[in-house]
Amino acid sequence: MTGHQAGLGPAGGGLVRTPDAQQTDQRLLRRRVGRADLSAVHEIRRELRELLKQSRHSGAVDVAELLTSELVTNALIHTDYGAVVTATVGEAGLRVEVRDFVAALPAPYAPSADDGTHGRGLLLVQALADAWGVHEHGMGKVVWFELGKDATP
Repeated sequence: MTGHQAGLGPAGGGLVRTPDAQQTDQRLLRRRVGRADLSAVHEIRRELRELLKQSRHSGAVDVAELLTSELVTNALIHTDYGAVVTATVGEAGLRVEVRDFVAALPAPYAPSADDGTHGRGLLLVQALADAWGVHEHGMGKVVWFELGKDATP
């Protein structure tokens, strides 16, 4: 991302067009999520669906929503702070980043039958995303995934 990103809107999130996005036909969703605000996951899914619809990239909405939900939920469950969600849609496809404020890096693991549905989020991201990763960022980390333009026609 460039230094030209627009700030969060008055409600702390929503669709934002950046100066660079207007020039390159990219669209940006940026949303701050409060600590333990799991109700925000549904709102982020809705905003992501709208972002993809407005960008005419609606082919993989279900996958994008699922993977975004997993990353946001992980950030809220495994940290005592909030998170910042950024989704960018452009010519290359979709990139979603979830930044939290805890330095510990996540790693996918093979859950056991006793785990129920717990522990499968990063495995889903690994299996369904075209690319994904984690990198340190200031006082925390960013977990991201990409769905290429072929996945989001």
